[in-house]
Amino acid sequence: MADEIERILDARPRDLGGFTVGRVLPAAAKRAVGPFVFLDHMGPAAAQPQFAVRPHPHIHLATVTYLFAGEVMHRDSLGSEQLITPGAINWMTAGTGIVHSERAPAVQTATDMHGLQLWVGLPRALEDSAPAFVHTPASALPQVDDAGAVIRILAGSAFGATSPVKALSPLFYVEVRLAAGARVPVPGEHVDRAVYVVEGTITTGDTRLAARRLAVFTRGSSPVIVAETDARIVMLGGEPLDGPRYMWWNFVSSSRDRIVEAAHAWRERRFPVIPTDDREFTPAPDDDPRFAQEHP
Repeated sequence: MADEIERILDARPRDLGGFTVGRVLPAAAKRAVGPFVFLDHMGPAAAQPQFAVRPHPHIHLATVTYLFAGEVMHRDSLGSEQLITPGAINWMTAGTGIVHSERAPAVQTATDMHGLQLWVGLPRALEDSAPAFVHTPASALPQVDDAGAVIRILAGSAFGATSPVKALSPLFYVEVRLAAGARVPVPGEHVDRAVYVVEGTITTGDTRLAARRLAVFTRGSSPVIVAETDARIVMLGGEPLDGPRYMWWNFVSSSRDRIVEAAHAWRERRFPVIPTDDREFTPAPDDDPRFAQEHP
């Protein structure tokens, strides 16, 4: 393995109740990249009219949803109701606690579902901030074109451009579409950095990476991505969180006690409800939270 790569992770299949995703983060070998503590690759798969991630809670994190194809209807306990479409960024800050659902739209307009959902841990000072949801349309995100590379800045700053999406800690998240043979450097401003191959095949140094693999780069390295085929990748990273984080089910926090409290609150129906989607309830796991490993 090249010295510039710390670790390579593969997407592992996970069934979310009839819809299979590739779970990349967290992994036993790597719990987080900068503030990113979770990465699911959704699809590509034929969209089903019954597709539904039913109402479920979060605390002390932000979810970041980005689609390449398909549509998802987001609803949450703030009253937000937003159709998520390809190219837009949807940033939901759970803060003290939020409930949301993700379902197929009433009118299906696309045949495939393909995208990523990431979770960002919040700085301790913002963990108990007010919940919020912000939709940023595709047209508002900056794009940089460079010799066969089309780069979209989804969050943070990179390649001389800054996304209007307000991140809550120093990070970057970009999508890059590469023509075969094109080259692009990995931004070096942040401590932790990684590249995930969505489609196609790339090389970095002497390492070849196919689709559905994530490479975490060593700190201080200067990797360059070269497209072996036409490819789509995302680059992400940032500053590490300010102390360890614990994860159980849909909860991430710097406090184990706060996660236990949230688990009890959800079972006792003390979370807020989604005004237009309150007829279903996703039960939490039966056992009380246990924490085998921290997120450094």
